[in-house]
Amino acid sequence: MPTIFWENFEPGAVALYGPRLVTREEIIAFAAEFDPQPMHLDEAAARASLLGGLGASGWHSCCLLMRMIVDGFLFDSTSMGGPGVDEVRWLRPLRPDTNVRIRATVLETRASGSRPQMGLVKFLFEMLDDADVALTTMTATLMFGRREAGARP
Repeated sequence: MPTIFWENFEPGAVALYGPRLVTREEIIAFAAEFDPQPMHLDEAAARASLLGGLGASGWHSCCLLMRMIVDGFLFDSTSMGGPGVDEVRWLRPLRPDTNVRIRATVLETRASGSRPQMGLVKFLFEMLDDADVALTTMTATLMFGRREAGARP
């Protein structure tokens, strides 16, 4: 039974999820299957690239972010998915043997005008490294069920 509804989200609220250790082996395995560019697969090629060393695919970072927010709160929520992602930024490489955390900041909330059983929450998700430096950011809106359809927030 879900415990988190649209009404639980307040603009400005911040939550942290993780940590999760990202290994060299998983970076290479993900890249081999989904993003086989040399800078994600091979140390020497990565050193010669703009990354300056082995780094995870940006898509790997996005998948990790998604997994961490699902484990962090979406499993316990009335999540109905989302209409899309507004922006993804890969600010710095995700290196092997880095513990990452996700900082989720609620940017805004609004009740759906056409679906009274639903509300929307716009988030800024930041993947942080061991030193709290943002590696990846994602701005996205998620849809959540309401406690009482059409009730005032």
